[in-house]
Amino acid sequence: MESIAVEQLVQKFSLEVLAGSSHLRRPVTKSKTHCPGLEFIGFFDFFPMEQVQILSEKEVTYLHSLTQEERKLRIGNVVKYHPPCFIVTDQLGGLKYLKRFCDQESIPLLRTSETASEFVAKIDSFLTKTLAEEIAIHGVCLNVSGMGILLRGKSGVGKSETAHTLIGRGHRLIADDIVVLKKLSPQTLLGTHNETNREFLALRSIGLLNVVRLYGRRAFQEETRISLDIELTKWNGSALNNELEVDHKFKEYMGVRVPHVEIQLQPGRDVAGLIEAAANNWYLMQQGYSAAEEFIQRIDPEIHNSRIKS
Repeated sequence: MESIAVEQLVQKFSLEVLAGSSHLRRPVTKSKTHCPGLEFIGFFDFFPMEQVQILSEKEVTYLHSLTQEERKLRIGNVVKYHPPCFIVTDQLGGLKYLKRFCDQESIPLLRTSETASEFVAKIDSFLTKTLAEEIAIHGVCLNVSGMGILLRGKSGVGKSETAHTLIGRGHRLIADDIVVLKKLSPQTLLGTHNETNREFLALRSIGLLNVVRLYGRRAFQEETRISLDIELTKWNGSALNNELEVDHKFKEYMGVRVPHVEIQLQPGRDVAGLIEAAANNWYLMQQGYSAAEEFIQRIDPEIHNSRIKS
């Protein structure tokens, strides 16, 4: 199971440590946060105790309104489940009683000046990406016309050279050689680098290039949602390639199905241009348009009429 330590949240979001400073190594394993409003009033049927607990103005105002005995009961019922940590938003104060409970139960109590809505959106996004199931594959990842492309093929087939051409046309490199794929949801796959290969592109006969130093910030992007899986293969003249195919092919990664296109290589073929065409065509299909379907609709009446005449 993927996990991070609470102290990584402290560093990432510049959080103030109010209590439990010696317990910042506690693990966080869940990708969503939780506001324990229902739990403070005694409803625990669906309490996600393994999630980071967010205390917004609503929760803190409610706790302030309680008597000392009620507060002891309400907070005690929550802290006994030992969530990874509590994070108070909006720079709220008057938390001495909460500090005491957290120190007793060895739970970090943290605080941010950001509002609850702003902070929850940021931390949930961070946890989702950081704790996502991931694999590393051999290939190149690019953002072409705003769409994430996973470019695969055997070693030496020309993936990096094609990526270099696409960068020259204004598209962006995500990762070369090793692509890290993160599963954000059953339908969403994120492509990124592994930090070591960040901004680097390796070209045979040329060597290692830093695309940002050579071409500027526009040449690189940290991550992208994978929209297309494109495989570069050697030319096979006997292969049946039906440009009127309506049914799409898919490649599966960690259970996520990605539309798949195979591009055969031959001297003189504009492979970068074909990848641009594939990306733009995929975009049109997402908008509900299919050139193949329109063409079939055009010729159907002609076929029908020819049959009648014969």
